[in-house]
Amino acid sequence: MSNTRVRGAEAYWPPAGLLGRVGEADRRVLLGLGHGVVYPAGQITIHEADTSDFALLLLGGTVKVTAHAQDGREALVAVRMAGDLVGELAGIDGQPRSGTVTTCGRVLARYILSSELLECTKQHPAIGLALNASVVAKLRTATGRIVDFTGCDVLGRLARILHHLAVTYGRPGRKEAQLPLSQPEMATLVGAAESSIHKALRALRDSGAVVTGYRRITILDLDHLARIAVAAEEAGAAVAAGAADPRAIPPNS
Repeated sequence: MSNTRVRGAEAYWPPAGLLGRVGEADRRVLLGLGHGVVYPAGQITIHEADTSDFALLLLGGTVKVTAHAQDGREALVAVRMAGDLVGELAGIDGQPRSGTVTTCGRVLARYILSSELLECTKQHPAIGLALNASVVAKLRTATGRIVDFTGCDVLGRLARILHHLAVTYGRPGRKEAQLPLSQPEMATLVGAAESSIHKALRALRDSGAVVTGYRRITILDLDHLARIAVAAEEAGAAVAAGAADPRAIPPNS
């Protein structure tokens, strides 16, 4: 999955992100807010519990959002890509940051003060509606993860998350996608030990659904990955109901 570029006639903004939810005129308004910034790989751009008052409109690259659990462990909460706005919640409710945002590779963004963003939503109601819709979508995704994980094994959780990210940020009609995630990051996102992720990835590779490389996973067949997720969910339900044998990964057809 290639990062979106601002220049060029064929720039693509995923419909799930803020830039993909507005029309061309409002998109130009958003791209004119704040000032441009470029972050190197591994740069922390927002710190958990901080009281800073800006948001980042991602134009290229990928960031991860992490937060610390009560036992001190770091959890990977979300992955955000080009077209997304990150850090907007603190500007909306005035509360400390709920997570840390770190770049996964080089990132291009617009650095926008919360006051400027809020004033923009007042002057451009369609942008305000799109911002609200993007926040609601993030909350729905977080809720969906909790529901989907119930009774689902590591393979099922991994397949569901990879499929969701690929569908959310990939171009429509494409059956392949590339995600810039390392295996430790996948482990924290799924909520599993790295050894369990290694086993699940090996099963996905053997089935022909994915191939893996350094800090990336390439999905070869989204439809096949979706079938694996469904089969894993049904297997989990069968085991919970007392069935003897859970389903195996369906053949790639």
